[in-house]
Amino acid sequence: MDNLTLHPHTVRVLGALIEKQALTPDSYPLTLNALQSACNQLTSRDPVLSLSEADISSALDELMAQKLVAERIPAGSRVAKYEHRLNYAWNIDGARLAALGLLLLRGAQTSAELRTRAGRVYSFASVDEVETALAALADKYPPLVEKLPRQPGEREARWVHLLHPPAQTQPNPTAPAEPALQERVAQLEAQLATMLQRIEALEAQQPSA
Repeated sequence: MDNLTLHPHTVRVLGALIEKQALTPDSYPLTLNALQSACNQLTSRDPVLSLSEADISSALDELMAQKLVAERIPAGSRVAKYEHRLNYAWNIDGARLAALGLLLLRGAQTSAELRTRAGRVYSFASVDEVETALAALADKYPPLVEKLPRQPGEREARWVHLLHPPAQTQPNPTAPAEPALQERVAQLEAQLATMLQRIEALEAQQPSA
């Protein structure tokens, strides 16, 4: 498996396929319309998206090019259906597949959150089982997930998938400019104070009516 960076829309499509395989096996693989509804649903998604059919089709093309998704046309049907191939491409299933799918759909989460939110996708027996699954995903080469440093005020560290660079690990382009911005604000405040002083002085010089 080579290093892989997917478009955010593609990440959502892959996560939706993982989820629906577990939740609605009778209607899986999914048609394009069913997949669009799964990607845009208002629950269990962060962020909530509004992807068009063109967005979904583009994401599917990307996934099929990577051999992560396959297209199926059932006998007697003219409608194509789509299924993920992660069990073959990356050799992951069960707890590992469920944990990855939840991260793809809802972003950074703690192990406890993943266990609570898994619902019918997978019944994790304990937080330790979640941690074991995540550790296995992190040990892949290249890794599929990583554990973020625990932030101040947080009781637990969160995990993120690595199929699209997480915002927490991307450099902040505005950070280097922050000192310069503060200096500029201070200069403007000083200029404003000087102008106000000059206005007050001019008003004091004017003769009273």
